[in-house]
Amino acid sequence: MRLLSGHARLAGVLGWPVSHSRSPRLHGYWLESLGIDGAYLPLPVQPGGFAAAVKALASLGFRGANVTIPHKEAAFAVCDAVDASARRAGAVNTLVFRDGRIEGSNTDGYGFIENVRDHVPEWAPSSGAAVLLGAGGAARAIAAALLDAGCPRVTLVNRSRERAEALARDLGGPVDVADAPPLREAALLVNTTSLGMQGHPSLDIDLAPLPPSAVVADIVYVPLETPLLAAARARGLRTAEGLGMLLHQARPGFEAWFGGAPRVDAALRELVAADIPPR
Repeated sequence: MRLLSGHARLAGVLGWPVSHSRSPRLHGYWLESLGIDGAYLPLPVQPGGFAAAVKALASLGFRGANVTIPHKEAAFAVCDAVDASARRAGAVNTLVFRDGRIEGSNTDGYGFIENVRDHVPEWAPSSGAAVLLGAGGAARAIAAALLDAGCPRVTLVNRSRERAEALARDLGGPVDVADAPPLREAALLVNTTSLGMQGHPSLDIDLAPLPPSAVVADIVYVPLETPLLAAARARGLRTAEGLGMLLHQARPGFEAWFGGAPRVDAALRELVAADIPPR
């Protein structure tokens, strides 16, 4: 059994609620497997107390924290410095406390790209145009990461066209907005909405126009195989489920807080997915 010393490195996840978070489980796995003297804690914080809670954690010697709903925009505001990923996403999901300063980044886009590469090693952001369903925070982070990594064009498709157009203006670069997904020219299709999540309606989309070489990704991971991914696999398309994005986006924060080189492997996936319905 791993025992903590008085020198233990501390980090956690800030959210409201936070009891559903699987981050303590995955960081605990890495701490155990790497033999690191540290702990990662769930930290429930109501929205009105977020800034004070972050400053208190820094004062108590925490190395940093992850940030989940509903605090990602508030986290951006509390930082002394944010990196390019957070600036492009307009939100922060990873805080690092260093030399009396609060530094913020957004690793969602990184986690998405690493997860697709994990599932489809031959894929690259430069492989072709991407179509993103949705125009929320996840779509913003993923689109920004794809563009920065060389994706030649991103098309946003959202129920509210106005919101998609506002996001396209913010992102700049080769970003289009469409009322229907232009699947014939898509190398990558991404669902960034909650459609297909357990308890939500399924995503109603005909995948027939997609090229046989296209990749279909879903950021939903409850269930692990969403109806979208099942339909894509039935057509012989390559897919990437949402759980891997959660696992990969955690790596940069772990390295900053605890050191070591965390790996996303089959044992970790099995541990985190233990209570997630397969479909």
